[in-house]
This record gives sequence, structure tokens and C-alpha cells, in this order.
Amino acid sequence: MAVKWTGGHSSPILCLNASQEGLVASGAEGGDLMAWGEDGTSLGHTRFQGADDVTSVLFSPSCPTKLYASHGETISLLDVRSLKGSVDHFHVNEEEINCLSLNDTENLLASADDSGAIKILDLENKKVSRSLKRHSNICSSVAFRPQRPQSLVSCGLDMQVMLWNLQKARPLWITNLQEDETEEMESPQSPGQLLNPALAHSVSVASCGNIFSCGAEDGKVRIFRVMGVKCEQELGFKGHSLGVSQVCFLPESYLLLTGGNDGKIMLWDVSSEVEKKQKSPTKPTHRKKTKRASYMKQGGNTHAPADEEEHGKILPKLSIEHGEKVNWLLGTRIKGYQNILVADQTSCISVYPLQEF
Repeated sequence: MAVKWTGGHSSPILCLNASQEGLVASGAEGGDLMAWGEDGTSLGHTRFQGADDVTSVLFSPSCPTKLYASHGETISLLDVRSLKGSVDHFHVNEEEINCLSLNDTENLLASADDSGAIKILDLENKKVSRSLKRHSNICSSVAFRPQRPQSLVSCGLDMQVMLWNLQKARPLWITNLQEDETEEMESPQSPGQLLNPALAHSVSVASCGNIFSCGAEDGKVRIFRVMGVKCEQELGFKGHSLGVSQVCFLPESYLLLTGGNDGKIMLWDVSSEVEKKQKSPTKPTHRKKTKRASYMKQGGNTHAPADEEEHGKILPKLSIEHGEKVNWLLGTRIKGYQNILVADQTSCISVYPLQEF
């Protein structure tokens, strides 16, 4: 059963992020930004001038009081202890920003926008160091790869997923999701899904930096592996009956949260598929298995059937009937326990403690 954090916003919440100290930030339609404590109490509120939707919020891992927020074409830097005024702001995108991502060294901030462009902001010099323009439609999501501060992945409503290295202005690798969907049309599909184009909504990179996921409008979740300057699709499975709006790897694991326009939230364990293809005698994988076991132990009796991956079919470890279209998903520890935070079409945050399932 979800705990609801209420009393902060009066319009639908569009984005969430959590600091390493357990603070949560949420952005909503109409320029609203909130900070929350671990117990769901409101710690601060501001409304940006112009009332543009707050589409992405991002805490600095090294300085947990530092918060970046995108609203309209602007990125604001705020101190979460006093949200009333911006510490700094940057106007580098020409159209509305959809997603922000910080690299590991925190010297670069990527912002993806409606024009399809990704602007790379050098935070030390406070100027754009790269402008990545290859998406032919809205760039919906961008994510730096952990441990690789010059590398990032992106996806867009042009149905394309791209791998970038900032030493080059062009992508290293591109795939079109619609093409791989067409190849699979002979396999049985749920009614209506063939009509949904594979518009890509969300990317998330696992902590290892080499595995990333993408959620798309065709209801499919795809898992890719970075192989040097190219990527290979490791896995593709139907996750939702409508579009997959959010994908989010839990830290230090191959457990993947997905949220959809069908109002469902699911937890998938893709570790066996991923580890099967990277096993080598010199690199044992028992550490990842231990981490996975601790998550699943905390999750209680969420064990899927023993034959869950027979014939290549992967089943969710957990399925939650949330009931509202998912705008943002976040896996984070609150008071020592793993939780799922959900933003949807309502003005409250839903919190699902994983240990309950």
C-alpha cells in the first residue's frame, strides 16, 4: 500500500530526485518546486517566474544542498535550504528542456530539449562546451554513464537511441527502435500494440556504466550493452500494455523499475541475462548476486516462478497496480529501506516501501 505525500503541490508532479542525505525534490506543472524530508514533510517551496513546468530536478551527489531544476528553456541552481531565490541560472537551450543529467565528476550538465538538441554545460566555466544535434524530434531523455564522465546515452521521439562521446560532436552509435520492432512483428503481440510507434521516452544506465535500458511507446523495455564504440541489444520484453514512460535502475544492481501509461509499476531482475553474456573465468559475478539477493530479501515474498526465463520470457519480480499514468519513478533509500517514489497525474507523491512486497 502506498504512503501519499500531500500538501505540497496543487498540480500534477512531473519529476522527482533524491539527495544522498534522503531529501527529495519534486517539480510540477506551473513552475512549482518542492523539497521534502524523509518522512514526507514539506521543507520548502518556490514557484519560478513565468510558471513554466518544472520538468527535471537533480541533486548534486557531492554537495547535497545543491539542486538543479529545469523549467521552460532555463536551468536554475538552487540551495535546497532556502528555495526562495536561485543561486544561479543558465539559459542555453532554445526549446523546453525535458531532462537533466550530471556526469560523475560533476563538471558537466547535460540538458535535452524539444528541438532534439542536447546542450552540455561546463559548470566550471558556466558556458556550453558541446551542442549535440542529431535527434530529429524531441529528445526526451539523456543520461551520463557512471564512471565515464565523457560518455552519455540519449533517446527521443524520433524512435532513436544514441551513444555519445563528448570528444566527438557526432554520436558513436545510433539505433532505430522501430526497425527492431518491425523485425519482430511475426511474434504474438497484445491487441493494439503493433499500432504504437516505438517513440523512446526514458533511458537509465546501471551503476556498472555498460548496461542501459530504454522505455518506449510500444510498451517494450529494451536492455542494451555498450561494447566500446557501439551497443548491442541484450534483451527486449513487453513490459506494459501502453507506453513505458519511465525506466530506472536501482543503485548497484540490475534491478529495473518501469512505469507505464497503463498505470502499472514493475520491478524486473535482468541480472541473469546480463551476467550470462559477460561471464568470464577471471571475473566472478557473485558480488552482484549478493547485492541482488539482499534487495529481493528485503522485498519479501516477491519471488517469480522458477521457470520465469524459460524460452527467453522474463517476468516481473513485482507488479503494482498504481492506477495513474506514471510521470516519474525513483528508487531511493529512505531511513535505510529501499522505496519506490512515484509522480503521476495527481498532485501527491506515492511512496511504496519495497520490503512490503
